[in-house]
Amino acid sequence: MRFAICNELFEGWSFADVCEHVAAVGYAGLELAPFTLAPSAHELTNAQCRTLRATAAAAGLEIVGLHWLLAKTEGLHLTSPEVGVRDRTAAYLRDLARACHELGGSVMIFGSPGQRSLLPGVSVDQAFDHAVEVFSAITPDLDRLGVRLCLEPLGPVETDFINTCAEAARVVDAVAHPNVQLHLDVKAMCSEAEPVVDLVRRWAPRAGHFHANDPNLQGPGFGDLDFAPILSALRESGYAHWVSVEVFDFAPGAEVTARESLACLQRASVP
Repeated sequence: MRFAICNELFEGWSFADVCEHVAAVGYAGLELAPFTLAPSAHELTNAQCRTLRATAAAAGLEIVGLHWLLAKTEGLHLTSPEVGVRDRTAAYLRDLARACHELGGSVMIFGSPGQRSLLPGVSVDQAFDHAVEVFSAITPDLDRLGVRLCLEPLGPVETDFINTCAEAARVVDAVAHPNVQLHLDVKAMCSEAEPVVDLVRRWAPRAGHFHANDPNLQGPGFGDLDFAPILSALRESGYAHWVSVEVFDFAPGAEVTARESLACLQRASVP
């Protein structure tokens, strides 16, 4: 398994310092939140992307791709009833795909709970149709650029739209394009009734990306969750993509979180 870590953990660090530290700890990849690079994807030029890619490569890292796609944006929403909002959202996702490609990444994780939750007067069925419309609109760009968009189920404390792997898979099936896939996140799967290991066994063969974290919002090994059976199920499923550490509680500190999370995953990945 190849392990990566998400860069927003390293608040206040220069990009070069993040790359050097992440590589020194032993990670092979770095996953990026666009808002840490520029105020908007539209402002992230191809030249800037190539410079960041070269900086990561010089440290021995591969840029995995992007997540938190719509975080800190305004006027964008996946399930808005307004056609203009959905069109702008699709355009923004196209620009992110362009940036992802120039960065050397191959995957974009669509979580963005605030920009997909049901708006007043919008039913679940209508939201489903709107989401399928937006994702379908960007598939030619995903195909051309060699970028996969992976839809992330999130727990009901974060959003009221697409809370389970099955619900995310329904959207993916409706889009019906190989570059639109399922994403699995351990924290989110812990909100489902079915055990995480069983969910991994069922859905990992369809997943294009995987986030490792604890339900306490910290990294693997910082809570009570046992990652050994989870990674065993992931390996047995034939999953062949990245496993990225994504945390939301930075209290232990970036260095400790990065080091101990990787150590946990490495122990858990031993057959």
